[in-house]
Amino acid sequence: MNAALPIIALAVVLALGLGLWARAGHDMSLEQWTVGGRGFGTILVFLLMAGEVYTTFTFLGASGWAYGKGGPTYYILCYLCLIYLISYWLLPPIWRYAKQNKLFSQPDFYAAKYESPWLGVLVALVGLVALVPYMVLQLKGLGIIVATASYGAISPTVAIWIGAATVTAYVMASGVRGSAWNSVIKDILILSVVVFLGLYLPYHFYGGIEPMFRAIDQAKPGFLALPERGQSASWFASTTLLTALGGWMFPHIFGSVYTAREANVFRRNAVFLPLYQLMLLFVFLVGFAAVLQVPGLKGPDVDLALFKLSIEAFPPWFVGVIGATGVFTALVPGSMILIAGATLVAHNLYRPLRPAATDASIGRLAKLATPLLALICVGFTLHGGETIVQLLLMGYAFVTQLFPALLTSLWARNPLTKEGAAAGIVAGVGTVAATAIGGHTMTSLFPALPGAIQDVNIGAVALVLNVVVALLVSLATRRAGSSEAVATK
Repeated sequence: MNAALPIIALAVVLALGLGLWARAGHDMSLEQWTVGGRGFGTILVFLLMAGEVYTTFTFLGASGWAYGKGGPTYYILCYLCLIYLISYWLLPPIWRYAKQNKLFSQPDFYAAKYESPWLGVLVALVGLVALVPYMVLQLKGLGIIVATASYGAISPTVAIWIGAATVTAYVMASGVRGSAWNSVIKDILILSVVVFLGLYLPYHFYGGIEPMFRAIDQAKPGFLALPERGQSASWFASTTLLTALGGWMFPHIFGSVYTAREANVFRRNAVFLPLYQLMLLFVFLVGFAAVLQVPGLKGPDVDLALFKLSIEAFPPWFVGVIGATGVFTALVPGSMILIAGATLVAHNLYRPLRPAATDASIGRLAKLATPLLALICVGFTLHGGETIVQLLLMGYAFVTQLFPALLTSLWARNPLTKEGAAAGIVAGVGTVAATAIGGHTMTSLFPALPGAIQDVNIGAVALVLNVVVALLVSLATRRAGSSEAVATK
């Protein structure tokens, strides 16, 4: 047995034990299970939000894109900066309204703001659809990490099943508290490991960071810049904007806002989280270091770049430490996704059908829905071939369609009616779904347009359509309402 396997196994046991221990002294009511009793301070909220943003996408996807795509990878840094900038103004009013109205989930916010339970149902359905690729991302990453770091001793399929069982067990027991405490371990590990790898590997293989980039540019001219077509400047800008606006729209990330003790937590975090995301630069350096050292990775295999290079450079025990870190980057956000998904099913899909259901019964149903959701996500994971970044972009394109209705709901006079908000969401999500299922792109749909327009992210186009439809339907329904009011006088 290689030295990596016991270290990875220890990480799984530690995650399970810490997740179960987190419930000690707390009665797992619906409020405790979903939002931690709304009592988390700055540090726990920081770690929880970082735990949701810095996932297997950070660990494998970002390095894989640096390896396979080059220059376009930097969109990740740009959109994260914008996400935290937006949070400074966006999150405090959301938190205040949620606390005043004792909200549990993202759809609750829409249902309350627009006084429409069925709009909440629509938002829940969109959220569930978007959560599946996000959870698949974590499980797929976990399979890659454990299989590679264990030198093939554990297959990706077995690793996925073990990870899903582990996260399901501690989510059912401890809810969001288990996620928060595991975030502490995850952030310590990932910060230490990623910074070390990003500095050591370029010097080990190239003699420094500058010599590494010179070697890449000489071997692959233009690789470190944006291409003229495809992932060009217009793709870069539209994708950055799309993902920045959708950053807080995933149900599990939106729901983490409710866990805070006070509104100023978010403003303090908006100052420090951008500094924390600088560690992505070190992840990129690992991916770039692999370009010339482990050539030939194609398709989904680009996500293996970090581990392929690490196996060449380090002894098995240290590869095990890297693998253990990767395990936590999958389990922490995975647990938040399961909590959010189960809450959507029980609280936002079942409860409207049974308004008399108590919080206690909804809490029990949410816990029972957790393993079912885990099984569904495992099924998709074992029968999908997309790369990690592609999965994330698909999820973002869906949830970003919820942003216009959220933003206008915070205005003193909301220009959208509940009908307009729903119509806009349906138009945006429908556009994304139709193009994804049909395999369409801007180029195939509009071959006569200039190249810069053809490269625009289709999700951004769907967002524009969303806003136009929402405003038109709102105008029509508001006029219809005014006409009816006049007629009744």
